[in-house]
Amino acid sequence: MKYETPSKLQAVVLDWAGTVVDFGSFAPTQIFVEAFAEFGVAVSLEEARGPMGMGKWDHIRTLCNIPEIAERYRKVFGHTPTDDDVTALYNRFMPLQIEKIAVHSTLIPGALQTIAEVRNRGLKVGSCSGYPKVVMDKVVELARQNGYVADHVVATDETPNGRPWPSQALANVIALGIDDVAACVKVDDTWPGILEGRKAGMWTVALTCSGNAMGLSYERYKALPSDKLADERVRIAKMFEPSRPHYLIDTIADLPGVIEDIDRRLSRGETPQAC
Repeated sequence: MKYETPSKLQAVVLDWAGTVVDFGSFAPTQIFVEAFAEFGVAVSLEEARGPMGMGKWDHIRTLCNIPEIAERYRKVFGHTPTDDDVTALYNRFMPLQIEKIAVHSTLIPGALQTIAEVRNRGLKVGSCSGYPKVVMDKVVELARQNGYVADHVVATDETPNGRPWPSQALANVIALGIDDVAACVKVDDTWPGILEGRKAGMWTVALTCSGNAMGLSYERYKALPSDKLADERVRIAKMFEPSRPHYLIDTIADLPGVIEDIDRRLSRGETPQAC
């Protein structure tokens, strides 16, 4: 049997915070700052944003590996953070995250309209996140109340490996009954999420303005002068370069045009792996 390139997309796999909900991706980042603070260790919001997109235990481990943060921890506890210390931080992070997730649950402007258009094109809507299932259950319920229901959801602790591994994206492929990864597009606001899509063999779309990379509320984003916004787009594009996203757009509201372009490329026999 001969392999044939899919002629059009079959599914989108969407991230959650910074992609569909929580413009600026504040829910996960602010809680890292608060969790470390409860241990007497200062971590800035900018530092907390660095590993965003990873599973939360891995995120904390990565933060603790930063020499400056490890030294602050050592000054408080007399040693640099071990894996047991990371687990203790994670165990404090989790209830804080669950308690405050509703504060940052608002859907990103244009998300519902975009998802409706995606469905009208016959695409399925998968999703995955760096949140563990106990948090995702609450995120999913809050989104449902606001009108968004994905066809499938994969939390970071429901697969053997979280981002940047491809496990969560591929779990969506299996659950949604997609017959070719080249017929999928992964949409994310973080470099681990883009690498996840790349490693899964999907088309990838990086969001420059609604998520972790810019880290602004919707109101502050809209208030940016045009020259400052242009500078930010350039900075964030450079940040994403190593992960090689196929497309860069401001927010999920710009996704329909990308889907049209991918369908044109697929019809010409192009594949995401070759681009």
